[in-house]
Amino acid sequence: MPEHSDSVPAWHALLAEAIHERLDSPPGGLDPANADERLRQHGPNRLPAPAQRGPLRRFLAQFHNLLIYVLLAAGGITLLLRHWVDAGVILGVVVINALIGFLQEGRAEHAMAAIRAMLSPKATVMRGGVLHQVDAQALVPGDIVRLEAGDRVPADLRLLHTRNLRVDESNLTGESLPADKQVAPLAPDTPLADRRNMAYSGTLVVGGQATGVVIATAGDTELGRINALLADIEPLTTPLLLQIQGLARLLTLGILALATLTFAFGVWLHQQDMLDMFLAAVAFAVAAIPEGLPAIITITLAIGVRRMAERHVIIRRLPAVETLGAVSVICSDKTGTLTRNEMTVVSLLTASAYYWVEGVGYSPEGRIKTVDGSASTPNPGDLTELLRSGLLCNDGGIEQLNNQWSAVGDPIDAALVAVARKQGLDLAVETEAWPRIDAIPFDAGLQMMATLHHDRQAHLFIALKGAPERVLARCTSQRRDGVDEPIDPDYWQTHLESLADTGQRILALAVRTMPPSTDSLSHAALEGGFSLLGFAGFIDPPREEAAAAVAHAASAGVSVKMITGDHVRTAAAIAASLGISGARPPLTGSALDALNEAALAGIVRDTAVFARMAPEHKLRLIQALQQDGHVIAMTGDGVNDTPALKRADVGVAMGRKGTEAAKEAAEIVLTDDNFAGIVAGIEEGRTAYDNIRKSILFILPTNGAEALVIMSAVGTNALLPITAVQILWINMITAVTLSLALAFERPEAGVMRRPPRQPRTPLISPLLLWRIALVSVLLLAAVDLVFYGTLRLGADLDVARTAAVNMLVLGEMAYLLNARYLSASTISRDGLSGNPWVLLALALTAVIQLLFTYAPPMQALFSTQALPWYAWPPMIALALIVYLLVELEKHQIRRRGLDQGR
Repeated sequence: MPEHSDSVPAWHALLAEAIHERLDSPPGGLDPANADERLRQHGPNRLPAPAQRGPLRRFLAQFHNLLIYVLLAAGGITLLLRHWVDAGVILGVVVINALIGFLQEGRAEHAMAAIRAMLSPKATVMRGGVLHQVDAQALVPGDIVRLEAGDRVPADLRLLHTRNLRVDESNLTGESLPADKQVAPLAPDTPLADRRNMAYSGTLVVGGQATGVVIATAGDTELGRINALLADIEPLTTPLLLQIQGLARLLTLGILALATLTFAFGVWLHQQDMLDMFLAAVAFAVAAIPEGLPAIITITLAIGVRRMAERHVIIRRLPAVETLGAVSVICSDKTGTLTRNEMTVVSLLTASAYYWVEGVGYSPEGRIKTVDGSASTPNPGDLTELLRSGLLCNDGGIEQLNNQWSAVGDPIDAALVAVARKQGLDLAVETEAWPRIDAIPFDAGLQMMATLHHDRQAHLFIALKGAPERVLARCTSQRRDGVDEPIDPDYWQTHLESLADTGQRILALAVRTMPPSTDSLSHAALEGGFSLLGFAGFIDPPREEAAAAVAHAASAGVSVKMITGDHVRTAAAIAASLGISGARPPLTGSALDALNEAALAGIVRDTAVFARMAPEHKLRLIQALQQDGHVIAMTGDGVNDTPALKRADVGVAMGRKGTEAAKEAAEIVLTDDNFAGIVAGIEEGRTAYDNIRKSILFILPTNGAEALVIMSAVGTNALLPITAVQILWINMITAVTLSLALAFERPEAGVMRRPPRQPRTPLISPLLLWRIALVSVLLLAAVDLVFYGTLRLGADLDVARTAAVNMLVLGEMAYLLNARYLSASTISRDGLSGNPWVLLALALTAVIQLLFTYAPPMQALFSTQALPWYAWPPMIALALIVYLLVELEKHQIRRRGLDQGR
C-alpha cells in the first residue's frame, strides 16, 4: 500500500520493480476484490468539497459591517421621522450592497469546484489481467491505467511503459510546450516540471500511448495539494475596504459623541425640553451621517468596471477596481501573458549563413534575411532544403479562422509550416512532390522524428529532426550549396550555445540518401550517415505591446516580476527583451526551497525573474512581497496559479487561454490575455480611488456644515436654521445629483507619473481634513448669514429656513467645482466645464431647488415658502465667495509644495 505524509517516496526516482513492490501491485493489475477494499480505505478519487455556509447565513453575513450599522441606524431614524422616501433610499443602499457581497461571496469555492471538475470522468484500468472502462472516482493506488491521446490523466501515475507520449502540463507547471515522457528513474530532487516519468492528475495527453501505475488519488495528488493550498488561503481585505471601515468607525464614534453632547448641552445648560433636544440630536445625527457615501463608492467602482471593460479588463469583484490602482508590484506569468503562447521560428542556421525570421506567431507573413540585414540570401538552395525538410518531417499545420492564424497539431510542427510558407514553400505542393513512404513518430527517448520520402524519379531520402545533440551525433557531413562536405563541429556547437543563451529552443534538421530498394523506415537507419542541413531556433515571442506596458508600469512606480514554471534560460531571455530586470540573477524554485523566510524577504526585493516555480513557490513569493509592504497583482492562467491568484491582493486571470479554475480564483479577467490590460487597469484604479476621495471630500464638508448648523443653534440656544426633514432633503439631492457627478471624472494629468500609494495611507490626509473643516465652516457662515439676515429683515421663520436651505445647496454647488481637482486649480475652461456630468448635475440641482422653493406640494411637505427674486443674487454671490476662498486655499497649498501626496 502507498505511504503517506512525510514517508511518501520519491516515485520518480524508483525502478518499476520497486514501485510494484511498494504498492503491492502486480503487473497484471489489482484483482477486483482488492481494488474494492482499497477504495473503502482511501475513498473515492475526487477532491474534497469544503464546508460551505448556507445562502441565508451568507446573505446575513453581509450586514456585519460597522458602516452598514450606521446606515441602518440612519434608516431607522428617518423611519421614526416618517420620511418614507429617504428611508427607502437608505435601506435600499444597504440591501443592494448586501446583494453585491452575497453574489461575489464564495468565489474561492467556485475556484475549487473548477479544479475538482478537471478530474477525468472515465479511466481505462487493468484489473485481474483484463482492461476495464471504469469511473475515475473508482481508481485506487496500485491500479494500472492505460493512457491514449485525448485522455485527461485521471490520477497521479508513475509511468511504466510509454510510446511517444506527450502530455500538456501547462495548467500545472506553466510549460508552454507539451512534455515528452519516458520511464527511466530520475534523481530524487528533480523538480515537478522535469519529472518526465510521471503523469499528473488533470493534465491532458496530446499524443502517444502509455501505461502507468496509480501512486496517488483525490487529495493526495498534485492537483489535490493545490486544492488544499487554495482552501487554506484566507482572502485579503482590500486597502479601500480597510480604510472605509476605519472611516466608518471614526464617523460612528464622532457622530454618537457629538449627538450626545448636543442633547446634554441643550437639556442641562439651556434647560430645553428633553423631547425637543432629542429631536435636535436626531437632526444632528441625520445631518452628520453620510448615508449616500456607500452608494457613491459603489457607483464610482461600477463606473471603473465599465471603463475597464472597454479596455478588455473584466472585474469580478467591485473593490478590485480600486485595489488595482494601489498595486506596487505586478507578478506576471510568462506564457500567454507577457508572450503570445505561439511558438515562432526566429532564427535559421545553415552551413553558409545565419538568418533572422520576421513575423510572429503562426501567420505565414514576414521576411527571412541574413543577420546583417542583407536583402539578398546567400545560398538560397541550402535555406530552401532546410525548410523543406522541416515541412516534410512534420505532422502539423496552420489554419486561418476569423483572420487569426492558429496551430493544427504540435506547436513546433506548426511553426515549421509557417516559416516554410514565408520562403514560398507550400505544404501540399511539397508533400505531393516528395510523398511520404514511412515514418517513425517523435520518440521521447530518442528525442527525434524521421520520415522516408521519394520523388518521381525514385530518389529516396530520410528527413530527420530532433534535439541538436541527438541529431549531431548521427551526422557525418553537412550540406553546403547542395553538396555534402565534412562536418565542422565547432561551428555548430558555437552557434548552438549562442542561440541557447538567447532562450531559443533549438531543433536540428538533417537528411540521408537511401538506396532505391528501401520501402520502410527502421531505427537502424537512424544510427548514422546523415548530412546536417542546419538549425531552427524557436521562441514563444513576447507580445509587441508588453515591453511598452512594462515601461509604462515602471514610470508609474510599479515594478514587474516574472514568475514562471519555464526554464530559467528561456525566462531570463524573455525578461531581458521586455525590459524586466533586477539587481539579482534569476531565482529557481529549487534555490528558493533552500531559503528561510528572512533570506527570501531580502532576495525577492531585488530579483525580477523567478523560474521553475511550483504553486507553493509562487505562494511564498507573494507572501514575502506582501510582508514587505507591497500591494500585489498576480497574473496566471493555469491551475498551478490558483493559490497565488487567491492570495494576491489582485488576482488577474487570462480570459482566452486561462483555465476556469484560474478565472474563478481571480478578481480580474483579461479578455485579450494582454499584459498591457493590467497597466491600463492600474490607471483606471487610481482614477477610481481619486474619484472616491473627491466624493468623500465633497460629501463630508456638506454633512459637516449641516451638523455645525444644528450644533451652533443648540449651543447658542437659537432657532434651528434648517429642520431635520429639510436636512434629509439636502442629503438626498446631494447624493443623487452633485456627488454622483464626481464619479465620472476622467484621470487627472500625471496620474501614472506618481508612485503607488502606501496601503496604510489614510483615506483622508491631514490636508484634506483641513479642507473638510474649512469648507464646513465657510458653508456654516454663509447659511447663518442668510438665515439670521433674512429674519432681521422681517421675514417669517419658514422663509428664512427656505433661504438657508437654498444657501447651503448653492454653496455645495459652488464647492462641487472645487472638488473636481484635489489640489489643482479649477479656474480654467477644463476645470469649470471639462466634466459634462458636473454641468448636468448643477443644472438638475438648480431645477430641483426651484421646485423645492416654489412648488406648492413641496412647500407643504418641507414647510418652505417662495423667495422673492432679489433674495437670489446675494446668495449666489456668497456661493461664489466660498468657491474663490477654497481656490485660494488650494493655491496656498500648491505654493508651499504641500500638495505632494495629498
